[in-house]
Amino acid sequence: MIELNTIVDLVQSHGLYLLAPLAVLEGPIVSVLAGWMVQLGLLHFSAVFALVVLADLFGDALLYLLGRRGLTSMSLRWRARLGLRRARLNELSAHFNAKGGRTLVVAKLTHSLGFAALVAAGAARMPFVPFVWYNLLATVPKSLAFLLLGYSLGHAYTRIDSYIFWVSLGMLGGMLALAAVWYLRKRSKP
Repeated sequence: MIELNTIVDLVQSHGLYLLAPLAVLEGPIVSVLAGWMVQLGLLHFSAVFALVVLADLFGDALLYLLGRRGLTSMSLRWRARLGLRRARLNELSAHFNAKGGRTLVVAKLTHSLGFAALVAAGAARMPFVPFVWYNLLATVPKSLAFLLLGYSLGHAYTRIDSYIFWVSLGMLGGMLALAAVWYLRKRSKP
């Protein structure tokens, strides 16, 4: 991870040109820092908001591509080791056909399972236009919230970064616990 002070210095020096790739790589904390820089008068809100949303969607598209193309380049042996047999991939495709939008929005808003859901959508061959649409629906409020957080409390960006990490970790733990309960209940039914 890039040091937050380094990000601040670089964005102050190079503005939006550097903000775009950083937003793709670091996501929420870069949005918080950008919101703080808007508050300081160093950047313009509308340009930052558009850039953060586009950078997030670009990162999502890269993960989608990883799932879509990475699976075909993986050997059958590695697919089997990862549990990606044809039957499981068919189930994944059926899930994303029926509930792909809901899955993507929840994964993006909780931030914890976003990576896995985006790659899975690609592996399931979810059509790209609906994939982008659902990600846009989740990205706009999420990006706006992080920008406004940065605008109002950006001076505490190191503490905010820590909170983002711990909240994401807590959400991940909670979702894994719910998945375990669901799995055990499903397995115990006759």
